[in-house]
Amino acid sequence: MNPLSNPVLLVVFAAIFFYVLYGVIRAAVRDGILQADKRREEARIDVDLARKANASDGGLRQ
Repeated sequence: MNPLSNPVLLVVFAAIFFYVLYGVIRAAVRDGILQADKRREEARIDVDLARKANASDGGLRQ
């Protein structure tokens, strides 16, 4: 029997493939969360600056 046709070897390679795929997906999700946090923080800073500018001119800006 050829060792490369062994079903156990197929299972081992499948396990390695899915473990690598899991790592790639996990890294992508982590990066997406970090990017969303960064955008949320930037938006919050922009809103805070707009509120301060609006408060400094007495709310006369339209």
